[in-house]
Amino acid sequence: MTKRERLKAALNHRQTDKVPVDMGTTGVTGIHVLALERLRDFYGLEKRPVKLIEPFQMLGQVDDDLAEVLHLDTIGINPRNNMFGFPNEKFREYRTHWNQLLLVPELFNIITDSNGDYLICPEGDVTVPPSGKMPKTGFFFDAIIRQEPIVEENLDPVDNLEDFGVLSTIDLEYWKNQVAIGRESGKGIIANFGGTAVGDIALVPGLFLKRPKGIRDVAEWYMSMMLRPDYLKSIFEKQTDIALENFRLLYEIVGNDIDAVFLCGTDLGTQDSTFCSIDTFDELFKPYYQKMNNWIHGHTEWKTFKHCCGAVETLMTSFIESGFDIINPVQINAAGMDPATLKRKYGKDLVFWGGGVDTQKVLPFGTPADVEKQVLDLCEIFSKDGGFVFNTVHNIQANVPVENIAAIFKALNRFNGY
Repeated sequence: MTKRERLKAALNHRQTDKVPVDMGTTGVTGIHVLALERLRDFYGLEKRPVKLIEPFQMLGQVDDDLAEVLHLDTIGINPRNNMFGFPNEKFREYRTHWNQLLLVPELFNIITDSNGDYLICPEGDVTVPPSGKMPKTGFFFDAIIRQEPIVEENLDPVDNLEDFGVLSTIDLEYWKNQVAIGRESGKGIIANFGGTAVGDIALVPGLFLKRPKGIRDVAEWYMSMMLRPDYLKSIFEKQTDIALENFRLLYEIVGNDIDAVFLCGTDLGTQDSTFCSIDTFDELFKPYYQKMNNWIHGHTEWKTFKHCCGAVETLMTSFIESGFDIINPVQINAAGMDPATLKRKYGKDLVFWGGGVDTQKVLPFGTPADVEKQVLDLCEIFSKDGGFVFNTVHNIQANVPVENIAAIFKALNRFNGY
């Protein structure tokens, strides 16, 4: 099988010759720039600055030489602008406070505050209030909440729709070119078109907006699920209409040259339970997901990707009814998320993209032998009859021992017969 054939077979629940492997294609299956540099050094690859492609979480680009060593089967394409609203272009050198030399976008402008913490501003414009803060001992940014006073009678759903709009000619040309480049790689392509993640809490603070309006406080947003459901439904309805128009425009220029689309990153689970009941999900979220998924499945060959952390086994049936093809990250260490049970109950309907090794305990704190064993055990469970794309349970963080990261791929090479 070619790399793309392998991914497509897995996405269609057919047994593959090898487990397809993803590392770095999305903002939830990536690797921190520091861990990435250490991994390149571990394999003796050319020493050069890692390219920062997702500044909010400080995720790096996996270059072709490393991708070849790791036998990666997928490539990801992201929007022209990143989470802070400036384009990933005109890269320049930048040295971090942990003394790593990176390549960063031209508008990656950092301010140091009086506490020594690092601030970043929307669109790279240092004349407006910052939207992200990295503690002086930290390795990624946290959102700064910039909530204006809420006056109930003045709330207007339009204010929470500033983030969404029909793609411009420039954006469409960008996607056309990027997909063409991706297709030349021979790998399976997952595209994050943006604007489709109904209720994604990472987007609520409006990191890329200079003066966000509407409900922008994380706690206030969650409370609105119970207190202001009609307000949220108004947002979701219009957002869905915009998304469907964008799908139509995108399909005209890329056709079926992509294999999966990152549709939604809305988290609904904690370590021990969901914070959204089945009834709330079915009423508040499912109708809009169904509209998007139905359009995609009725007009394209794309598979749709749902990210949702936590103990969400009770929501799996609703995810299936919503039309999602793929679930990520498969948080196997959360309550009720037993791998064998998930595969048995939902493996015919959902592709598990992730779940390949526990990133909370085993990967950062176990031994390389612990990592290898877990990877082999989970590949055995999830890969049966297809429907599995290997990735870790969420992004690999900065200070994970490089020997443990390498142990992932040692185990995969063994399982895949490389």
